[in-house]
Amino acid sequence: MHRKISVWPTPVPIDFNPARNFAPYLMNRFLPIAAPAAALTLLAISGCSSFSNTKPAMTTEAIMEEGFKGKTSLAARLGDNTASEADKMRMVYLTQQLALNQPTQGDKASWQDKTARLNRAAIALADKLPDSIEAWRAAVDCKACHSVHKPD
Repeated sequence: MHRKISVWPTPVPIDFNPARNFAPYLMNRFLPIAAPAAALTLLAISGCSSFSNTKPAMTTEAIMEEGFKGKTSLAARLGDNTASEADKMRMVYLTQQLALNQPTQGDKASWQDKTARLNRAAIALADKLPDSIEAWRAAVDCKACHSVHKPD
């Protein structure tokens, strides 16, 4: 005599009545799959929401030293259109880090506006958008930013 081996998922019994048998069916079939999926989704969402509170990896001084200081700086090469693709990507990173920093003085809204404009111009250069060099030159206005946000 052979025993019938049940294979998951088991077929619905002939006397299945959804009104009477739905809760056990749900608990046995749906919950073992849905609970881990929901837990992973919540974990992913909580991990993504912490991105907005990210601390900057570089200080404003280090960013200015690496990217903006001097006539042969990264910013100057971008404005002259002599920068490589790696230079453009590095400037995108530097401007993102600059936006994460807090202003040493002045209005925070002004800081966010100026750094966002600078970051958008760097992204436009990296993406080779038309008129991106002119947008970069307009965004890199050292005196406009330093007069408001750099301490004496």
